[in-house]
Amino acid sequence: DIAFAYSYSIILIEIQDTVKSPPSESKTMKKASLISVGVTTLFYMLCGCFGYAAFGDLSPGNLLTGFGFYNPYWLLDIANAAIVIHLVGAYQVFCQPLFAFIEKQARQRFPDSEFITKDIKVPIPGFKCYNLSLFRLVWRTMFVILTTVISMLLPFFNDVVGLLGALGFWPLTVYFPVEMYIAQKKIPKWSTKWLCLQILSVACLIITIAAAAGSIAGVVTDLKSYKPFSTSY
Repeated sequence: DIAFAYSYSIILIEIQDTVKSPPSESKTMKKASLISVGVTTLFYMLCGCFGYAAFGDLSPGNLLTGFGFYNPYWLLDIANAAIVIHLVGAYQVFCQPLFAFIEKQARQRFPDSEFITKDIKVPIPGFKCYNLSLFRLVWRTMFVILTTVISMLLPFFNDVVGLLGALGFWPLTVYFPVEMYIAQKKIPKWSTKWLCLQILSVACLIITIAAAAGSIAGVVTDLKSYKPFSTSY
């Protein structure tokens, strides 16, 4: 679960494209990444390490309600509202590259289709007309419905998300950025800096393998008592 928290590298470029300059995008992103990684590390280490230290393998995925206590209600309501806001925003940001790719490919493959290429201007009093694409509306709605149904079929959320995060953690967050940095800075092979970066990469690879193994074991255990569309198993 902790390793999955650092899969944000997938959308770093997408976020950087929306940043205004000056100052340069790289300076803004460097500061933003430093703050976000610091805050993320603090919260994930607090939840993960303290939970494991106190309860070991019995530490629940949801520290708020996993113990069977639902008081105080107001605190849980605030926490759940924060989770909804976080996931809705993250869902939109993560899906934008996929949406853009599919819609671009559809326009190139079917340039004569009005359903795909035509925008309907919807007048909004006091604002500019909104360009409504029926293809975008239908395909994105179907995508959201499909992903929602799949998520409802997978009640063991933490293990599945942990597995997906582990698979993308080392190659996307560590290996490729490290290799690109080495190539960009022309760091000599077998130099002290090169060795340190390779040690970092290997250490993160070991973490990825361990996290994936733990998630797979969790999924196998969950499947033994799995009931579709049920949160209790």
